[in-house]
Amino acid sequence: MKLILNFILKILKTIYFIFIGLIIGLQAYSQTAKVKGVILDDLKNPIVGVNVSFDKKGTTTDNDGFYTLNVPANQNLTIIYTHVSFKKATLKVNLANNEELIHNFIMDMANEIEGIVVYAGRSKRVEGVTAVDIQDIRRIPGGNAGVENIIKTLGGASSNNELSTQYSVRGGNYDENLVYVNEIEVYRPFLIRSGQQEGLSFVNTDLVSNVDFSAGGFQAKYGDKLSSVLDITYKRPTEKQVSLEASFLGGSLAYDWLSKNRKWSSVTGVRYRDNSLLVNSQETETNFRPRFADVQSFWTFNPNDKWQFNFLGNLSQNRYDFQPLFRQTNFGSIDAPKAIQIRYQGQEQARYTTMFGAFKANYFLNNNTTIKSITSVYHTAEQEYFDIYARYSLGEVDTNLGSETFGDIQFARGIGSQLLHGRNDLDALIINQEIKANHKIKHHQIDWAVKYTREDFRDRLVEWEVIDSAGFNINPPNFQVPNQQPYVPYVGPLVPFQNVRATNFATVDRFSGYVQWSSKTITEKAEYYYNAGVRANQWTVSGRGINPVSQIVFSPRAQIAVKPNWKRDMLFRLSGGLYHQPPMYREFRDFDGVLRPETKAQQAVHIIGSHDYSFKWQKRPFKMVTEVYYKSLTNVNTYTLENVRIRYRADNLATAYTYGADLRINGEFVPGTESWITLGYMKTEENYNNRGFIARPTDQRFRVALLFQDYMPVIKNFKVYLNLVYNTGLPGGSPSYADPYLFQDRLRDYKRADIGMFYVFTENNAKRRDGHWLKRFKELSLGAEIFNAFNVQNAISNTWVRDVEEKAMIPVPNFMTTRVFNVKLNARF
Repeated sequence: MKLILNFILKILKTIYFIFIGLIIGLQAYSQTAKVKGVILDDLKNPIVGVNVSFDKKGTTTDNDGFYTLNVPANQNLTIIYTHVSFKKATLKVNLANNEELIHNFIMDMANEIEGIVVYAGRSKRVEGVTAVDIQDIRRIPGGNAGVENIIKTLGGASSNNELSTQYSVRGGNYDENLVYVNEIEVYRPFLIRSGQQEGLSFVNTDLVSNVDFSAGGFQAKYGDKLSSVLDITYKRPTEKQVSLEASFLGGSLAYDWLSKNRKWSSVTGVRYRDNSLLVNSQETETNFRPRFADVQSFWTFNPNDKWQFNFLGNLSQNRYDFQPLFRQTNFGSIDAPKAIQIRYQGQEQARYTTMFGAFKANYFLNNNTTIKSITSVYHTAEQEYFDIYARYSLGEVDTNLGSETFGDIQFARGIGSQLLHGRNDLDALIINQEIKANHKIKHHQIDWAVKYTREDFRDRLVEWEVIDSAGFNINPPNFQVPNQQPYVPYVGPLVPFQNVRATNFATVDRFSGYVQWSSKTITEKAEYYYNAGVRANQWTVSGRGINPVSQIVFSPRAQIAVKPNWKRDMLFRLSGGLYHQPPMYREFRDFDGVLRPETKAQQAVHIIGSHDYSFKWQKRPFKMVTEVYYKSLTNVNTYTLENVRIRYRADNLATAYTYGADLRINGEFVPGTESWITLGYMKTEENYNNRGFIARPTDQRFRVALLFQDYMPVIKNFKVYLNLVYNTGLPGGSPSYADPYLFQDRLRDYKRADIGMFYVFTENNAKRRDGHWLKRFKELSLGAEIFNAFNVQNAISNTWVRDVEEKAMIPVPNFMTTRVFNVKLNARF
């Protein structure tokens, strides 16, 4: 298979070099000139999708507002600039052969057109991609503010963990979401077990220009995952700028740079975060200081109108030092209150150091053909070392208000202890090389790519747990020696309740690629948009003690969208296909840490229907998007979910299904600001080894998300932001070695409200006199945030303890953060 793919790649390269030579030869006989530049709005933000044309020939501005247009030399021409949201502009030129004219300008806003509202580019709307305003991302409060904080409020995505940047999409887990930055796939550390350890998202909000999100049914040009795509575009600066943010949780500093000849540009950001403010609000008393830092830079070089070179680099480190001391959790009901007290000894130390570098070269053959080469290297060195001894007492709570021991355990129903030990090390190196291209032929576009990936993992996993209950060692359920204490003395060996020991050296070689076709047809009654494509992925697993195993899968996908020529601005879309997720390293590794190279790709059939309606209400723009979906999954790899740690069975012995609907309404509920509300219903179940269907760990039945922006009418400088989430309870999991079919209880509903209140000092800068001290700032604001404003106790998982009296396992909820206050300063200059 490797030989075949290499042969195909060589043929494609040869064809393209011949094609390039012919085009260059033809161009040698033509007399041409160039007009290029950048187009901005009145806030000096780049405008995407401006049509730049003459005599039915033209181009459009890219994500950074830049354009390049080839025009005939020695001719009187009128170049027209048009955009649905801005007034038309024109430019008259007569250029000499090979002359290059730079024309930068600011487009004026167009008059409102009744009944038509455009929120994002037509192509994104047709693809079912949600575009998010980067200003919303910077302003909306959250325990982990950033891109993912906004994604969790969109249709299909959800999360019950404010300390985590990870999210679940329509029944999928955290490993099923694709993340791209400037078409480069990015990765996360592999060993992280809890949201407390995550720290920083890869995506630096200060560097972002565009955010696109798809919750399913995405095109073949996106990779091989089952659930979603988050497509991030880093900006190309139009001027020099410094951005600063500081709060009790840390801070960030970003610098935008642009050379005088505009050929070089860069955005660089440094971030530091200390989660002590959040984690110290939890029930467990600790000596705890989780610290996270990273530096990230994106460079662009445009030597001429044919070539563009990009470099993206990132270095990050997570330091997680945890020394628990004491915890008391009250639970149960009013009639039968219970509590657990735990005293700890020991500590945990975790380190995650990741380095990422990517080089991208774009060759613009002409206005209709672009060829790209992307090379990336990702390296992570991770370690988890812990020795934690815990002694617990489970019992009934003293509810007498006048008692000196009110709230304490009055009668112990169970006592025990637990010793956890771990020495986990992982080193991973992932190298990618991809060649991709797109060709525009009238109303058609062809996209294709071929990619090679090499993944090298070196992993040592050593974890064991010893459990003592009421003075008696607890053996694992699958241990064959009977233990009839205290009636019969136990003479068997003492063994840990859990004992996982494995050392793995594995290499995965992957060849993948896709080809897709897009087209549109316009008739008197409607506009029709089509997309069809297929992905192929072949991988081989080898390594120390592993007999090489090779597999291949194909994933056909298609979309069709119809926009009728009605007075109302509506669009209907149907998409779907066969989606595969070839296993990554964690999916190859089973509960015992043993690699299963024969593990197959999980497979899902997506069917998604959507209705997109843009309208005006009280002369303000609004949009309503409704989606219904169904997914049928086979070769499912069942897993357990502990906080954000996923452990797979690696046996592909399950089937599953997911269905649901999402409704999102967004618009200017308050004039001049955008807010939205999202409603979602979903059901997902799995059937393991034909035992019957039970809820999957991500079975989030109902959810409501509200993101609201407002300002005080009297003091418009004072802004208010509300981020409100309600999710019904997830399955609470099961104890170690237990049968999940016997434990189908759910956690309590997740309810959270984060509020941000800011005073913007630069709101009226345009009216201030020159020389005023605020004129040096493009933005300056100071405010306060209240996380979990209603102080709701939300649970992320359960701790299972043994009740001697009832001889049963009792789930004790692990609660998340309580109400927390934060102060934040933002500045741009």
